[in-house]
Amino acid sequence: MRELVFALEYEPGCNRVADTLADHPDARIRSLSLHATAERLWRVDHVTGPPDALDDIGDAFLTSDYYADCLATEDCGATQETQVLDHTDDTLVLYSDWERTPDCASVPHIARDHFGDGVLFETRHEGRHYTWRIIHSGEGDVAAFFDDLEAAVGDCAQTEMLRTADTSAPTRETTADPSGLSPDQEAALRAAVEHGYYQSPREVDVGDLADHLDVPRSTLTYRLRRAEEHLAKRYVAGEQLTGGASPPL
Repeated sequence: MRELVFALEYEPGCNRVADTLADHPDARIRSLSLHATAERLWRVDHVTGPPDALDDIGDAFLTSDYYADCLATEDCGATQETQVLDHTDDTLVLYSDWERTPDCASVPHIARDHFGDGVLFETRHEGRHYTWRIIHSGEGDVAAFFDDLEAAVGDCAQTEMLRTADTSAPTRETTADPSGLSPDQEAALRAAVEHGYYQSPREVDVGDLADHLDVPRSTLTYRLRRAEEHLAKRYVAGEQLTGGASPPL
């Protein structure tokens, strides 16, 4: 089995859910279940964030002209249904069912075209950054998949490869860096340290740092968060293995 992890970075105005998440940086969406056949897609998503963010995200799903995961840039005539399964002050659970048309395109359907049946999907959506993790048999052409994906998203999103590896291999980005960070994450973290982002008080904010690196603010925020998450988990894992003091990072 092979693992493929990549991200879409949506441009403003191209995806209503991404636009809504960009307005609420403390909100996150992750898939609890996602399945696709040749004609349909259904999924359950878990949304966390403050109450106003959950209301706006729910509205984006429930009142959009077309299904949020469709890569078409306008109404493609597909039939969709979204239901609220649970809604608390800080959690929203949504069920979506989508029946596609010949004009529709989506990541799962493009993946099935290239990797066959039995493909598993996991997603995380933060701001305009939409990360996909795909588990497939190892058959199929990854380069051809990305060619078709980039053709489908057009100018609406940038694609970024994060990792491809055997599922039995240690989980790390495609890099020889012993830290396990991807080159983009490592560059973001180094720039943040060098420009005083982690000083107290901060010498630079994330917007200025993003301008320096010539990347969207949401992309930089995502890379820093993933790098911080990876290093924090590595620290705690090392502490558990050693029974106390963690090895230096």
